[in-house]
Amino acid sequence: MSSIYTCPHCGKKSFNPLKKAFAGQLNSPGKVCIECGRKCVNGKGATIFNAVYCILAFAGMVVLYLNAPKALGTEYEWIAHYEMLIGIGIIASMFVIPKIVNAFFFRLSPAIRIDAVK
Repeated sequence: MSSIYTCPHCGKKSFNPLKKAFAGQLNSPGKVCIECGRKCVNGKGATIFNAVYCILAFAGMVVLYLNAPKALGTEYEWIAHYEMLIGIGIIASMFVIPKIVNAFFFRLSPAIRIDAVK
């Protein structure tokens, strides 16, 4: 993969979509730029998107848990039979969807997290 995203520190194109997807949000340690060696993360928009998406997915899990037993004997009976698979899909989407969105839609920003020196 070619590098198509610009490092906010040095201004060189040193991030590809896969590396940018795993750079994380503002609370993560970030990924190191291969040009300047400084850490970069996805910006404030990515952090907000991740928080909102995880809250909505959690709300979906609660709605599924509360309404699946009520679906027995109705036209939506399939929900009760596949409740566990739907729940696993929602949980998996909480990890996959933000990574895909981070890879293509949000700008990189400098990492602000201060880690202890090892």
